[in-house]
Amino acid sequence: MRRFASFAALLALATCARADDWPQWLGLKRDGASAEVVKPWKAPLKVAWKQTVGVPTKQTHGYASPVIAQGKVYVFFRTPGKNEETLSAFDAVTGKPVWNTPYARPKADFPFGNDPRSSPAVVDGKVYTYGITGMLTRFDAESGKIDWQVDAGKVYQAPSLTFGCSCSPIVVGDHVLINVGAKGASIVAFDKTTGKEVWKKLDDGATYSSPIIVGAGDKAQVIFLTAKGLVGLSPKDGTVYWQHPLVDLILESSTTPVVANDILFGSSITFGGLGLRLESDAGKPAVKKLWTNGTLNCYFATPVAVGKDSLYMVTGSLLSKKATLRCVDPSTGKERWSRPNVGKFHASLLRTGDDKILLVEEAGNLVLLDPNPKEYRELARTKICGETWVHPALANGRLYIRDATDLICVEMPK
Repeated sequence: MRRFASFAALLALATCARADDWPQWLGLKRDGASAEVVKPWKAPLKVAWKQTVGVPTKQTHGYASPVIAQGKVYVFFRTPGKNEETLSAFDAVTGKPVWNTPYARPKADFPFGNDPRSSPAVVDGKVYTYGITGMLTRFDAESGKIDWQVDAGKVYQAPSLTFGCSCSPIVVGDHVLINVGAKGASIVAFDKTTGKEVWKKLDDGATYSSPIIVGAGDKAQVIFLTAKGLVGLSPKDGTVYWQHPLVDLILESSTTPVVANDILFGSSITFGGLGLRLESDAGKPAVKKLWTNGTLNCYFATPVAVGKDSLYMVTGSLLSKKATLRCVDPSTGKERWSRPNVGKFHASLLRTGDDKILLVEEAGNLVLLDPNPKEYRELARTKICGETWVHPALANGRLYIRDATDLICVEMPK
């Protein structure tokens, strides 16, 4: 069966988010795409507003991407100078602070700073976050009040990751799912209303990757990249449909899995890239291996699909410290063209409603691209922020991005 690429997350979010909101990691459908159309610009883009959400130090950066829902921007960050994490809400148009809710967390000391790595998810008037030490929290979106909190790292005794917990929570139906990474509790589903455990599966360690949801109804599956590889499960009861190995030698798998047509792409820094065809076996989701390509080594940038036959990705190397933009055929894993030096380790990609690409280079440059399988085509470029590893959010004619200190809103041309 085909058409697995229709994302059931859209159904879960439909009651709480407009089509032009960006309510979770990678947007409404969790595929790095927006319905917004962005026209090429000639003059520098206007910064509508800016809010400080961090204090820069040598080892402190903002990582969690902003999300937008129902007229508010939500951003998750470390309370400067404290063992706390804070979720703040701002008016999406004016940048005016709406509320600010900190909570205490265990002491954290991770390389590259102690800011949360994961992005919030806003569903049905509630905001879900997963902190760097493993604190899963639900906030009320209007008031900022904490409804419940689970210290998943402590409850499940999960081994600590080198750079801290990074999985952006996904809400499917009545459940919140995260990759905890503990024995017997690699993947855990929690009741979104109470925070109580619903099911837990597998012994795999966690990665820095976040899950996606593919298919709808009884055919829906949530796909994770754990320390052992890609796995598809039932979001309802945790039934494991399939598993496929994808092991990173230094345990730094970070890229969110991506579907291009019916092909699932997974990647890590030492493994390279892997293409699996999403299929059905006896009425249940299954996969078939198509190819591997050791050069498609995405670090923590997630690719975007454009049309049925093009996948655009940013790959990197720990040794060269040079990130490269590539256009790849998802059916074969073969590169069509490449553009070097879009960053040292990272650059973010976002697909617009008219199938253009917004590229945020690591240095803070915003680039509008006209995707073409034959060559790199740049339509516009401007500087919008300082150095950043954060994925942008596009909603209601505005682009939201973070750098080491600030949350920035940029007016986009229409």
